[in-house]
Amino acid sequence: MKHIVKLLLLLVGVGEMGIESARAQQVTVAADGSGQFRTIQAALNSLPNEAAKPRTVYIKNGTYREKVFVDGKQNIIFKGQSEKGVVLTYPQARDEWRCDPVAGQDDWGVATLNMRNSPDITLENLTVINSYGFDAKGDVTVDCATDPSGKRTIGKNGHQMALRTMPGTTRLTVKHCTFRALGGDTVSPWDVDAGLYYFKDCTMEGGVDFYCPRGWAYAENCRFICHNPNAAIWHDGSGNKDEKTVLKNCTFEGDDNFKLGRFHREAQFYLIDCKFAQNMADADIYWATSGPGAKQWGRRVYYQNCHRQGGDYAWHQDNLKTAEGAPKAKKITADWTYGGRWYPVSGKKATIALPPSNPNNTNSVLPTAANLRTDQVDSVAEKMLVYQRSVGGWPKAVKEVKVDYSKPLSAASRAATLADAGRTDATIDNNATTREIAYLLKAYKASNKMAYKDAAERGIRYLLKMQYANGGFPQFYPDFSNYRHQITYNDNAMIRALLVLRAVAAQQGDYAAVDPALVPQAKEAVERGISCILKTQYVQKGQLTAWCAQYDEKTLQPAKARAFELASLSGDESAAIVEFLMGVENPSPEVKKAITSAMAWFEKVKMPNLAMKEIKDPSQPTGRDRVIVAEPGATLWARFYELETNRPIYVGRDSKVHYALSEIENERRAGYLYAGTWPEKLLQREYPKWQQKWAANTTKQEGSKL
Repeated sequence: MKHIVKLLLLLVGVGEMGIESARAQQVTVAADGSGQFRTIQAALNSLPNEAAKPRTVYIKNGTYREKVFVDGKQNIIFKGQSEKGVVLTYPQARDEWRCDPVAGQDDWGVATLNMRNSPDITLENLTVINSYGFDAKGDVTVDCATDPSGKRTIGKNGHQMALRTMPGTTRLTVKHCTFRALGGDTVSPWDVDAGLYYFKDCTMEGGVDFYCPRGWAYAENCRFICHNPNAAIWHDGSGNKDEKTVLKNCTFEGDDNFKLGRFHREAQFYLIDCKFAQNMADADIYWATSGPGAKQWGRRVYYQNCHRQGGDYAWHQDNLKTAEGAPKAKKITADWTYGGRWYPVSGKKATIALPPSNPNNTNSVLPTAANLRTDQVDSVAEKMLVYQRSVGGWPKAVKEVKVDYSKPLSAASRAATLADAGRTDATIDNNATTREIAYLLKAYKASNKMAYKDAAERGIRYLLKMQYANGGFPQFYPDFSNYRHQITYNDNAMIRALLVLRAVAAQQGDYAAVDPALVPQAKEAVERGISCILKTQYVQKGQLTAWCAQYDEKTLQPAKARAFELASLSGDESAAIVEFLMGVENPSPEVKKAITSAMAWFEKVKMPNLAMKEIKDPSQPTGRDRVIVAEPGATLWARFYELETNRPIYVGRDSKVHYALSEIENERRAGYLYAGTWPEKLLQREYPKWQQKWAANTTKQEGSKL
């Protein structure tokens, strides 16, 4: 029967490699060795970062003493056998973590369960514990590189995170889970720009602000246990006026005189049908004066049908009707909370796109509105963070206006650009994405700012994601309109992408800082890219020649792009391809043959004793012109050559072939380079050095085959 299913899938176009993706994937974790993996992290690492359907990490009952990192994964369900039976535990004091001058730059790794850039994660039937406070016998003093005194006292009641999510982890669903710590910030889902969090039937325990979401959060039928007198719950809704935390049918208990909640920034609380223990303090949710508070939208704290054992306090009085829009309690549901951005209960399609996550908002930084400061608008790296698209790449232009990082970016433009991150204009054309990756990694090395490294890694993942299975790269992704879907050597787009991935694979220079998990992926991508290059080298009458600027991604045949870019051999892009191939370590015979054949073609098609000149010409529409003139000793190569004749061609916007540059319109002559000296450096310097290194080996290999 299994073979029949496979055959049917093959007949309808689902390959054998796609069979697993055609059904939900599950891996099993068991501490006693009865599953596929003994640790949760190992099981998670076995899954690819992305998938169309959710993958399940099923966790059998047991105690798992590990720190788990969910980094760049999506569509993962962590499902325990039972809530009390599956215990993930690890001791970590945030104050001690912050003593590390590198790791302590942000909270990545501070919790028992850590997530970043991982949307659509589900947690179910788990107990997650940060046991530091429970294990500690008292305060301890430790060496601390980041403290001016060199020492720091770590309290057993300090900040201790069981769950910590960084920006990019949105649409988080949590059901039937327990989170425990003795200190503060036990449950910290923090993405103030795009955070969407749904908790149901959960228990949360900790110290001050132990449930502290940023963005949009909904908690239903949850139990909160507070071990600090200052506050149990907290909210940061400064990223958007609509952001809110809703607690419905929840219970609150804790140590004597525990306070319900507080806020340091803009916030919006809705408590509906909640019950409070008798020993809670007579203190309404309050503004903590150490923060910027609610300066834009005012105090927004609403109660409806909430009661305390032993009698209500005055502030428990219903005031829901004073909320904006005066919503009815029965309408305050999970779907209502997210305002069209997510429908975790009904499953409807979102009607409002999320803004991009801002990597800067990873800790206690000022909210998004306050981040629009003039001290950031002159920073190239900061502006690159603003322009990065949700898919991970960058645009070359926005609405026909070229992206220029040297120009100031106003607060209004910054906000509008961040809100527009869902645009599908990310590309590798005109140096876009590859230049940002390189710059941000250099900026990270200079500043140790994790936001720069995270953004660069997202850019690298974008390159990996956009590559076709055959190794080629489209010009744009995910916009495949017009010619953007074609494999694009034009303007060296694909080669620049492969150079970045080669640097990642070799852990070269600044690229040594990237996530090690990207290294094997980059190596494989480069190998596929080389394979594509070899397959697309054009053959004339049995002889390998050079490459075209674009190819059909399915047939690998030369393709037309813009009107003046016909299917033709390229003297420009081919030179960059050869230079890339010369950088291959231990080149195969196929790579060597590709290089030597292309160099022979360059010699064959060169135009001796000619030079390109740019001249002023007031009679022309552009006021200038480009002409090809005789010049003894000079050499030119055409940008485009006919596929079968190697004859230089010049094509204007009418898409008609001409054999003289002067025959096409001035706008194209002056605005597009139809001839140049691109292979000259290869022929004079690079190729002789390469020959000296590899020609002897080539001769030996070819001789051994005779």
